[in-house]
Amino acid sequence: MKVSKVKTGNRWNGSQRRIGITGGIASGKSSIARYLERSKNIPILDADVFAREALTQNSQISLEVIERYGEQITKQKECQEGISRLALGEIIFSDKKEKLWLESLIHPFVRKRLNEELTKLKNSPKLALVIPLLFEANLHDICSEIWLVSCRIEQQYERLKLRNGFNYKESKLRIESQLSIDHKRKLSDRIIDNSGTIQCSYNQIDKLLN
Repeated sequence: MKVSKVKTGNRWNGSQRRIGITGGIASGKSSIARYLERSKNIPILDADVFAREALTQNSQISLEVIERYGEQITKQKECQEGISRLALGEIIFSDKKEKLWLESLIHPFVRKRLNEELTKLKNSPKLALVIPLLFEANLHDICSEIWLVSCRIEQQYERLKLRNGFNYKESKLRIESQLSIDHKRKLSDRIIDNSGTIQCSYNQIDKLLN
């Protein structure tokens, strides 16, 4: 993926501490978010939740997606009159053009929903925004700081196999569809090494919050 389209300038500079959490697929972002929420009482906004919301049955975006792909994504075993995310993933991770088309619909919706929830949480002293495609979607400007969750690439493959049942090819397509982890390191403010024990990751978070 080309880095030239990624904007890295302005950040949120208000009084609220907004921690953007990003990283490669299956790097452990959700584990970090759960710790912040449960142990530190920090509100969490998850971009993936809003991306799924965008594709809920009969939403405007889901209707546009179904119009484009038809039975490729609606006639699947796990599909109940809606969109099969697995079938949709097979399309967009195999064709960059289709991925960009879908993101042109999803990313503005996610930004809108994040801003709506940020308004509701305006009185919270700090919060965390879990945004897997933070740089790709140019959402750095709603974060005051950005933490990158990182692990070894072989761990990503292993976790995708265990969590999603993906084979090597399916995992590779998803990993390589994102901005490389090396580029994300350069664009991030802090790095959480999530390749060790979960307690080791928690210890790193404790230090970053001080």
